[in-house]
Amino acid sequence: MKTHIVKAEKKSGSLKKEEQLAWKIAQLAAKTKDADLPRETAEMIKNRIIDNAAIALAAANEYPVTVARAKALATRGTGKATVYGLPQNETCAPREAAFANAVAVRFRDQDDTYLAAEYSHPDDNISPLLAVAQHLGIAGRDLIRGIAVAYEVQVALVGTGKGTGICLHKHKVDHMTHIAAATAAGMGSMLRLPIEQIYHAVNFAVHNSISSRQSRKGDIGAQKEFVPGFSAEISIDAVNFAMHGLKGPNPVYEGEDSIIRRFLDGKNDPNASYKVALAEPGKDKLRNIMLTYPKEHAFEYQGQAIIDMALEMVAKMPQKGGKVDWSKIKDIELVTSHHTDHVIGTGANDPQKIDPDSPRGTLDHSIMFAIARAMQLGRWDESVYDIKAKEKPELRAAMRKIKTRQDAKWEKRYHSTDPKEQAFGGTMIVTLTNGKTVKASKACANAHPLGRTPWKRPDYIRKLERLTEGLLSDIARKRFLKTVEGLEKAKSAELAGLTPRIDSAALETVKTCGIYDVCHGSVAEKARKRK
Repeated sequence: MKTHIVKAEKKSGSLKKEEQLAWKIAQLAAKTKDADLPRETAEMIKNRIIDNAAIALAAANEYPVTVARAKALATRGTGKATVYGLPQNETCAPREAAFANAVAVRFRDQDDTYLAAEYSHPDDNISPLLAVAQHLGIAGRDLIRGIAVAYEVQVALVGTGKGTGICLHKHKVDHMTHIAAATAAGMGSMLRLPIEQIYHAVNFAVHNSISSRQSRKGDIGAQKEFVPGFSAEISIDAVNFAMHGLKGPNPVYEGEDSIIRRFLDGKNDPNASYKVALAEPGKDKLRNIMLTYPKEHAFEYQGQAIIDMALEMVAKMPQKGGKVDWSKIKDIELVTSHHTDHVIGTGANDPQKIDPDSPRGTLDHSIMFAIARAMQLGRWDESVYDIKAKEKPELRAAMRKIKTRQDAKWEKRYHSTDPKEQAFGGTMIVTLTNGKTVKASKACANAHPLGRTPWKRPDYIRKLERLTEGLLSDIARKRFLKTVEGLEKAKSAELAGLTPRIDSAALETVKTCGIYDVCHGSVAEKARKRK
């Protein structure tokens, strides 16, 4: 790995192209060969393709996903990209198919995660790469290489320890910026584009993917779920423009009006700098995907270990009728990191995070909900967000008994560069009404590479089986897994099998009318009548 220093120009035009971060990312993408990918990287990519299919198909009938799919269906027959849930011969334009698939994957917040200086879901890169590969007739081996490069770049931008990484959230910039850079780089590698074109694709993608984190505050709507879809569209367009010889804004990271100078640390300090460690093809193997971790539970990653801990605490709680007796619990304190407290805990000062009537997009970012719901049900499965009216009073009271507090020890472990020390959990202290306390700590989720039961291929397959029960037949599931297993040798036509058709349930269609829907004529007619 070579660590690169990234800082703003002293004056416009003073930084040579070859010294810019976008160029160095492009070099990595253009020079990576299949030999630079170890076997474990290729196998983990297959795991994440299985994971994406599981969560995307499980979300196929969620309303925002049907809206995203309707946008893709408006391009039916104009491209060769497939959409999760649809027949494989019902193909769409790659940009719109990538949007629909990326939204479906992200909707449940159960996709893979990597946390360091920045936050990320690196599998956001898979949908746009797959759609373009299908559309342009790319083989499985090239798709694997593109995904590996995308993971390599995004994890590098997020940070790999020793002070590396570019933090966006500190300045309330959403992490779409790093997704877009990684997707553009991965796509360039997959298509075997020259360095110059990948460089301008990264410049276009990064510049056009700056957005605020307001999408994760207040009355959370579809923007949070649609972020990877928008990033997919931006990245595909960026690569397309660069392939035509068009130049993107540059230097996108280091220029006088670049993202560093106008949005990040350079706003207040013209000498601000960042460090990014990138693999050197021919010298380093691409292994950054191995640093990332899967989600067992449909919840923000910081809650994974805490949900596991809450479930383990149930047996130690006072019981009534085989369930936790909340009347005998005075309060629960979670001692944890700054992020867990400030973003998903009571430190966020967000009343929606202690309200069970809040939308799922808020509840899956509320650690108070996670602890209370896990202990209320004694389980965590696909039905936890389906809250019955009779459950809400108890759940509401339980959520309000939970407080979070930052602790220096957990904060240090959260930011540690040592994988064996890094932790995203905390210590839970339950105070009972009789004055006694019950205490437990957990650093890593059970499914984490360093957890109690680190996930391997069978775990991803079980997740697929669990989430697609009643959606996919056994035959369809086996056909999909066979395609994944043989991906290195798969021809372009076989890649359609990576977005399985739902064959055991009805696929919902959008019930409202928008710009892309077949009912647009009636919308126009209604508008005329209103005049």
